Amino acid sequence: MTVAESEHLMSTKKSSRSELAGVRVLVGRARHQAGALSSELRKLGAEVLEIPFIEIHKPRSFKPLDSALKNLSSYDWLILTSVNGVEAMWERMKTLRVGLSDGHRIGREFAFEPAPNERSESKGDDKRGPNDPALTAGAKEFRVAAIGPATKKAIEQRGLRVDVVPKEYVAESVVRSLKNKVKGKGVLLVRAKVARDVIPRELRKAGAHVDVVEAYETVVPESSRRRLRAALKNSKRRPHVVTFTSSSTVRNFMELLNSGKAKAGGQECPPHTILNGIRMASIGPVTSATLRELGLRVDIKAKEFTIPGLVAAIARSLGKVSLRRHGAKEKGA
Repeated sequence: MTVAESEHLMSTKKSSRSELAGVRVLVGRARHQAGALSSELRKLGAEVLEIPFIEIHKPRSFKPLDSALKNLSSYDWLILTSVNGVEAMWERMKTLRVGLSDGHRIGREFAFEPAPNERSESKGDDKRGPNDPALTAGAKEFRVAAIGPATKKAIEQRGLRVDVVPKEYVAESVVRSLKNKVKGKGVLLVRAKVARDVIPRELRKAGAHVDVVEAYETVVPESSRRRLRAALKNSKRRPHVVTFTSSSTVRNFMELLNSGKAKAGGQECPPHTILNGIRMASIGPVTSATLRELGLRVDIKAKEFTIPGLVAAIARSLGKVSLRRHGAKEKGA
């Protein structure tokens, strides 16, 4: 490599690290999940403000989920639509002492496989017998669908192979990937308490027997209400961009800004001045539709509906934008 090429490479790396220098980004993911998005933004030089718009809570009753998990062998397909769903399902399997691994695909009994960070440091063999009910969940061929790469990774970290990941990481694409595979099959969909009904409705139309079980619910974190309003009113902390990674983050953002009273057809919009000059960044089309439904703009859209795709979209839109330009917008707010 020549001196000129080396200098160019160094300059490119430095430029990449400062791509979002001076840009303040508000990340509203659940507290335990904000790190991935925040880390990628900080790598590009962004100033990140984390105020969670959602909290993940256990379901009010585990009965439906427990019943499904104890009868996993009766299903042909398992569908998981979020990392939260994966984590909640495996946590419950650990409590119930039932589980999954690829062993069941070839007719063997299968055991719970924890995520890498959940494994014991001890590497000793399990002393339970092969017929212990805590290790046995059936020997039926069992296929798994994940809505996107993050969900797929979370499943695979727990020892289970994923058979289907749709081309686009939305419910409609899950349906397109599965509708010709599920006629007469038993399908278990593990998801949040509140979610769109596209997958169960359309797969039932395709002839599947679908059970939908709640593994968790998302709620508004009351502690974020004051912090959010304070950040929006403080010129030194006011974000240039707000990120939205699901419809829940959009609805809860509006809930945090408002009194929580909903109008017919949607929630009350905040005064325009409170969000004036702030760009709204969306991870995908469903999230974008919710933003528009609630009267908000979609200024930045991810081309790939993932966290890296969202970061890339923000960088394309605001990369190398000076603070003077943002400052001019804020003065006009």
